[in-house]
Amino acid sequence: MSQSVINAEWQPSARPLNRQDFKTLVLSSLGGTLEFYDFVIYALYIDTIVKPLFLPHFLSPLTLDLFAWGIFAAGYLVRPVGGIIMAHFGDKVGRKRMFTLSVAMMALPTFIIGVLPTYEVIGIFAPLLLLVMRMLQGAAIGGEMPGAWVFIAEHVPKQRYGLGIGTLTSGITGGILLGFIVTIIIDLCFTTVNILDYAWRIPFIIGGIFGVISVYLRRFLSETPIFKELAARKAIEKNIPVVTVLQKHKTACLIVALLTWSLSTAIMVGILITPGRIVGGMYHFANLDWRIGGCIAALTLTIGCIIFGWLEDKIGTTKTMLINWGGLAIMSIVFYSSLSPDMSLTKLYSLWAVFGLFIGSVAMTAIVGTRAFPPAIRYSGLSFSYNLAYALFSAFTPTLTIYLLSPEHLLGQYSYLGAGIYISFVALIAVGVGFFPLAKNGWQSDANH
Repeated sequence: MSQSVINAEWQPSARPLNRQDFKTLVLSSLGGTLEFYDFVIYALYIDTIVKPLFLPHFLSPLTLDLFAWGIFAAGYLVRPVGGIIMAHFGDKVGRKRMFTLSVAMMALPTFIIGVLPTYEVIGIFAPLLLLVMRMLQGAAIGGEMPGAWVFIAEHVPKQRYGLGIGTLTSGITGGILLGFIVTIIIDLCFTTVNILDYAWRIPFIIGGIFGVISVYLRRFLSETPIFKELAARKAIEKNIPVVTVLQKHKTACLIVALLTWSLSTAIMVGILITPGRIVGGMYHFANLDWRIGGCIAALTLTIGCIIFGWLEDKIGTTKTMLINWGGLAIMSIVFYSSLSPDMSLTKLYSLWAVFGLFIGSVAMTAIVGTRAFPPAIRYSGLSFSYNLAYALFSAFTPTLTIYLLSPEHLLGQYSYLGAGIYISFVALIAVGVGFFPLAKNGWQSDANH
């Protein structure tokens, strides 16, 4: 790689984030916001909409759980394919073009879910069509999240690297907050009968329209300075980028995969499964109560992403990951062990807020991941390792979590702690990753280069 490209990328800049940076951050977060918005809508409606309207009624409760969450997880299985293809062209022809395409591909299936016929109308085709839409969403989002992180990593000044990516991740996870707010509004404005009849469709249709608007707004983004320099100096990767990734960047792939495991578990279990399945299902809190709690956790999650991104700029990667992922490992045990049907809402919401704040540690996955690969293959490297790991771990995480929460395994007497132990375990893995030289210093410290 050209030394000038290296110097241009890593030249320190002390300037603060300016108005143009924040415009880029907002427009870059739109696709990821739509992803998390759609995911939380699906997760919150699994028990009240997906099971009764899209699955056969003769299935056992456990089988219904597995099928419903299986459809949810199916979108992750095709993420690597979409991610590799989009990242390939993102490294070859530019970040911006693929960045716009991915959000367009996300919007259409989201809208279609909002108008799908139910099982009562078309039988087995209802869950099959829902499955297909989830897989189309997965293929689209495979290029979206890594693309957003790379786009911002190559725009913001290097001394604001953590804050820039943390702020972007905050905007993306803001989709979770938006999803909770929309479902709360639906619950307050419509009766249960009306929600089952037609109102459940509104959030998905809104999501599809939001996606179309996002496509239009992204026209105003400019290509990243790093890619422009790569193109001008003819330093664009000549081989197939993902082949170079597999040949020369195995350590970086491993680091990103491990951090993705931590990220996917924290988000899926801590934010998506916990409200309805655990707080509502196991401890019998009212729908509105657990949705407000989930909303609070989503809000503090977005705040945590910014705080930990800022902290990474100040004290470095290792210390930050020791604080935030280590704090999550502790807080997950505290939160789940404190849950009980008769606990006050004040205590529940307070603990949930702190728990959500530490889940903001997920911003570190993007901060470390974008730094782990050189510019010429950065999009492909991050997309391949992130999406493959997300597909692998997210495919079994819902099933594993449901199993851990059941009293049927050998340690069934501790099933109430199942989710907390799992999150704590992956958080400690992330703490360990923070000590890798490649995680601390980026791709230039990799022994393979």
